[in-house]
Amino acid sequence: MTVRHRDGIHFEDGTGEPRVVADARSAAGAVNVVSHAHADHTFRTTPETVVCSAETAAIAKARSGTGFEYAERVPGIELVPAGHVVGSRAAIIDIAEATGGSLSGRYCYTGDFSVRDRCYLDGFDPRAVDADALIMETTYGLPKYKFSPQDELEAAIADWLCDNDDRPLFLFGYSLGRSQKLQWLAREATGGREILVSESIRDVNRAIEAATDLEFPGERYDSLRGLTDEIVVLPSNQARADWVETAVEREDGLKAGFSGWAVDDSFRYRGGYDVTFPLTDHCDFDELLETVRAVDPEIVYTTHGFDEAFADRLATEHGYRAQPLKRNQTTLEEFH
Repeated sequence: MTVRHRDGIHFEDGTGEPRVVADARSAAGAVNVVSHAHADHTFRTTPETVVCSAETAAIAKARSGTGFEYAERVPGIELVPAGHVVGSRAAIIDIAEATGGSLSGRYCYTGDFSVRDRCYLDGFDPRAVDADALIMETTYGLPKYKFSPQDELEAAIADWLCDNDDRPLFLFGYSLGRSQKLQWLAREATGGREILVSESIRDVNRAIEAATDLEFPGERYDSLRGLTDEIVVLPSNQARADWVETAVEREDGLKAGFSGWAVDDSFRYRGGYDVTFPLTDHCDFDELLETVRAVDPEIVYTTHGFDEAFADRLATEHGYRAQPLKRNQTTLEEFH
């Protein structure tokens, strides 16, 4: 079996046919996996059946309007919590059972993942994974990306929210994932303080609420005029929008950005934030390394972010066979 990054991650047999395809936009294999409902991991054109969680199917439909048949379990594919966003799953793939062929091996495809328990999510547990090959995302695969313990980080966010209880606060995070955690943390920290969200975030809230027993406090804002002490949660791609800058200035608000990239000072300036926090849905460098040690696979494939640097460090400093997956690369060593 050969692992390649094409449109998604392809697990190909000796003929080059994709037996299992994960997180593709349109490519299809004999078995198709979607790890979570972020747009860059879901199908534009879906195969007949997708292996994913019920939550991922519901959120993907709410965000794109496209529904699809799904199965949470099929022969040879086990889904386990990935700790990234609601419904996110890593896939443990037994190739022989999944494909019914003569090829063998156990593969773990993490998708985007985090080992941290936080808010309403359980983190990915690499100690429970038995795999010969690990295909992992390495968004923060450089040593400088080390984040504070989760309880300390959440306490710092809560303190900032409470210290600024007399003016509007504008919090920026991804519509799926970060925004829900910001609502959760704001409710825990401030109690009855009103929380407003954009329409896109409200739609994601409703999809999650319909598929789970979670509830989020955000109400859709009708206007950003006449604010006093409200907390406004908005998509991160709106941080520099003219209407946002106008509202923040007019209402004497403060802007806060939330991302692992907040380790870099440039993140604060790019978003025009007054303050930033490294709240993320991914692993930091040390957590990536501990994941590899816990799984202890025969080979590691890295994707996304600092994939080359992390693979090189695994190989040269820790003795693992490791290789970055580059899109459409055709010279990967086969793993049996």
